This record gives sequence, C-alpha cells and structure tokens, in this order.
Amino acid sequence: MLAPQRPGTWSDGTVTVSRSAGPDGALVTVERAGGRVHLRHRLRPEHLRDSLAARLAAVAAPRTVDEFERLVVGAVRSTVDAADSAWLTYYRNSLADLEFGCTPFAPVHRRAEDLLLGASLLDLGSCFGFFALRAARRGRRVTASDLCPGTMDLLARVAPDLGATLRTLAADAAATGLPDGYADTVTALHLLEHVPPPAGRAILAEAVRLARRRVIVAVPYEDEPDARYGHVRTFTATALRELGATTGLDFSVSEHHGGWLVLDR
Repeated sequence: MLAPQRPGTWSDGTVTVSRSAGPDGALVTVERAGGRVHLRHRLRPEHLRDSLAARLAAVAAPRTVDEFERLVVGAVRSTVDAADSAWLTYYRNSLADLEFGCTPFAPVHRRAEDLLLGASLLDLGSCFGFFALRAARRGRRVTASDLCPGTMDLLARVAPDLGATLRTLAADAAATGLPDGYADTVTALHLLEHVPPPAGRAILAEAVRLARRRVIVAVPYEDEPDARYGHVRTFTATALRELGATTGLDFSVSEHHGGWLVLDR
C-alpha cells in the first residue's frame, strides 16, 4: 500500500493500474490478457473515496477478492503520486462522505455509533478503519483490529493527520490475544458475511469474551453472497437470532440497512 512506485503507475502481481494524462475517454477502462489485468483511468483526487470501490467492481468485474483489493490500491496510488498524500486524500474524502451521509454505508455507522456503550471500543475486522476513526475522533478509546497487517499499518500512519488517536492490532478476529473484558463495546460491522458459519461463531465467541458491556454485530441482507467483496454467506433475522442464542446472553435482533445483533451482559 505504501511501497514506492513509478508516478502514475502501480503494479503488483497480475494487476497493473495506470493514470492517463489526457482529458478525454472513459473514466475507467479494463483490459485482460494472458491472465493479467490492466486498469487505465482518468481519476482525479476528488474521485478517491470509499465509493470508488463499487465503481471499480462494476467496471472491472474482479475475479478474486485479492484482484479487487489490488485494483483499489492501484487506483488510489496512481492518482496521487506521493503515497501518504494519496491515502490521506482517500481517507478524508471517505470520512466526509460517511459523516454527511453521502454513501450507502453511512446509516450503518450512525446506527453503530448510537449503540455504543462506555468509553472504550474494540472494532473487529476494521478494514480501512473508518468506523474506528469516527469513534476515536469523538473521544473514545479505540482499538482497531484486522487480519491484514498492511491495512493496520496504514491506519496507524494516517490516524494522527485525521485527528484520531487509536491503537491498531493485526490479528485474527477469532483469536486476538487480548485479555478478557478488554473493551466496553466490541463491534463486528459487516465482518461475519466474509467467513463461513464456524468461523463466524468463533468470532462472536471472541467478541463476547472481550466485551465488558456490549457486542454489536451488523451484516448485510443479500439474496446471494456478493463474491466481488469476498462475501461467502448470507444472513436472515432468523440466522442472527440463532447466532445470538449460542452465547447465552440477552440479545436483540433488528433491521436497519441490513441486520443487527446486539448482545448485552
């Protein structure tokens, strides 16, 4: 994510992304040949935001999650030459969209924030860490956790420039290594749809172990798992109730731009 690259071009494995200098032509085009994919674009800094991922998914039809992630990273890195500036642009634009409700995920963040209890938060499966940053900028003690060390390194690097103080942890959400009762609230927002049911139950058990007061789970409701984003299973309200019942805690299930499972001690 931060490795040096030639300005205007980013390449990793079978994925190459390059910026076109001229003003004409499609904003994004994709060519495939010999097992490689080359994305050419005319993106400008104002295009760098979380919603860009959906545009890239629609145009490029990525064949694997890994390819999709490389396309997103390449688009960011090839649009603004300096790595730190590129990612700060991406974060600032994305956070502004989330704050002002200009993205489909904004209602999920607002609902999750309303459900938080206590002063400390552990966010499992943070990915880029937008929700963790939101909570930290509002004064909570936040630990963001994700399986990908590179993403956590990036989040730690940009957080100070975004007005946030938080801890980052690269760890499996089902085995964080953190002590019992680590945080008042533990969140798993749009995480469980990425793992099969046994792993989902293990993640929930870990969240329950780590939470002093509350666990918040949010999932999308889909007819079929969206493989472009690495989804491997779907959820219903019934499935969430069955999952909550495995914990032995009081819980509630509701719907708001997807499904919600909230467990309380």
